[in-house]
Amino acid sequence: MEHKEIGDSMSETTSERDLSVSDSESGVCGSTAPEFESFEKNGLIRLEEGDKEHDFIKNKFMLGLGPLERHTTVVTVHKNSFSSFHRKARLQSFKIFSEAMSRKCNGNANIKYAWYGTSRDGVHRIISHGFGQCGNPDNNRLHGCGLDLSPENSSIESVIASDLDKSGLRYLLLCRVILGNMEEILPGSGQFHPSSEDFDSGVDNLPAPRRYIIWSTHMNSHILPEYIISFRAPPCLKGFQRTQEHVVKPTSAWMPFRTLISVLSRFLAPSSIAFIEKYHNDYREKKITRQHLIQRVRQIAGDELLVSVIKSCKGKQSKATMGISPSSSSK
Repeated sequence: MEHKEIGDSMSETTSERDLSVSDSESGVCGSTAPEFESFEKNGLIRLEEGDKEHDFIKNKFMLGLGPLERHTTVVTVHKNSFSSFHRKARLQSFKIFSEAMSRKCNGNANIKYAWYGTSRDGVHRIISHGFGQCGNPDNNRLHGCGLDLSPENSSIESVIASDLDKSGLRYLLLCRVILGNMEEILPGSGQFHPSSEDFDSGVDNLPAPRRYIIWSTHMNSHILPEYIISFRAPPCLKGFQRTQEHVVKPTSAWMPFRTLISVLSRFLAPSSIAFIEKYHNDYREKKITRQHLIQRVRQIAGDELLVSVIKSCKGKQSKATMGISPSSSSK
């Protein structure tokens, strides 16, 4: 991977061009510190400070730390060489599933970079054998039973989930993740697979996700660990977690659902409207709950559009307020 491509592949949805990742030739090897001998024996390449690839990954990590940034020091950045037979097979598998997801999702597999906090032993285990657990131990399965990763602009979430080793270091993996069509997973959910064939992964919040949830069935085909950040941070990370940004969400109110669909049809593609109508019919036939219907509409239309549409109707209907109420839509 040429250095000039690094910024492109990190800042936008990964394209087919970006799938030729992690060629070991682009790494820069220097002398090995004793504490990282095991990393290099395990096929990880240390990138030198000053190398463009090293500095770009480091800066991405630091920018996502919020208030923790000034208390954190990056020690090394390593890169997965994909040198062994099994690692090459996992890389090839990731490419195959990327192409399949792209076909399913009309050309956009929705591939993102994401962080995963772990321990030193966790790094070796994942690089050598892949992911083998259901969720991070510390997340209490807040959003279903899956593997939690944090978006590339929110590394602090994974830092808090990382383990401190005896030398005072913590470790984060930077992975490419195939997300496909995402659905919102509510807090306290016991979900452990997509709710339907329409979805492929989960998030805690559709407009501003702080967690990507990859189901256990997909974690070794839809996640590709590429870089390892070793860093020092305060032993106790309590109080550093960033507050979730305020997101305006529709709340329950009276608005005929058919009216909402009619207005949305001016902005959304016919295929999207067809999905909304399908979920509406499923709700009326009691195949899904009211909450599920609202969740699906939000996933398809987006909260920004929904709020705008309902606000515009507010001045035209004396009873209309911000939100949607499918219970009144079956009229």
